[in-house]
Amino acid sequence: MKAGIIPVTPLQQNCSLIWCTRTMRGALVDPGGDLPKLKAAVANSGVTLEKILITHGHLDHCGQAGVLAAELGLPIEGPHEADRFWIDRLSEDGGRWGLEAARFEPDRWLADGDTVTVGELTLEVLHCPGHTPGHVVFFHRPSRFAIVGDVLFAGSIGRTDFPLGNHQDLIAAITGKLWPLGDDVTFIPGHGPTSTFGRERKTNAFVSDAALA
Repeated sequence: MKAGIIPVTPLQQNCSLIWCTRTMRGALVDPGGDLPKLKAAVANSGVTLEKILITHGHLDHCGQAGVLAAELGLPIEGPHEADRFWIDRLSEDGGRWGLEAARFEPDRWLADGDTVTVGELTLEVLHCPGHTPGHVVFFHRPSRFAIVGDVLFAGSIGRTDFPLGNHQDLIAAITGKLWPLGDDVTFIPGHGPTSTFGRERKTNAFVSDAALA
């Protein structure tokens, strides 16, 4: 498995291109905007896209996912259906933020315990609410690698002051679902640099072991 990060939108959201090195088939995770940039990156990589994966329904993560899916004839998988209300208001939120966005209907809503495939790779789906009620995380166990969206960042955690956000749910998801995966897991967050779960357990001011003790 390989992964590359392509920041998109003025919010510099980390869209990830992940692919199976054996088949060179891949997926874009959270293609929120800047579609020409994303398509150029995919073309340069030599990867054949087979689907789009979505962590949650916020504008910068999926505002242009439906447009890209229609252009390229790709299915969309994710997020959890609890984020349907966010996806339904994408056009409205786009106007508010001055960004192009359009609602879409995923081909497959995801639930905790589901798996998604990319080429010959299998990624586990973890439902991690708190930032949004339908947020999911994608975990590739053999590579010790996760894409966590806006659940966790290097040195911080996701905001919970949006509609149906819940701080306690977020803390429970991080400590109860992410930490047990192992300190050696490297993750790509929705914004900013990569980190590891172990580093965040030691240093994150919000969810380190010391902060929660």
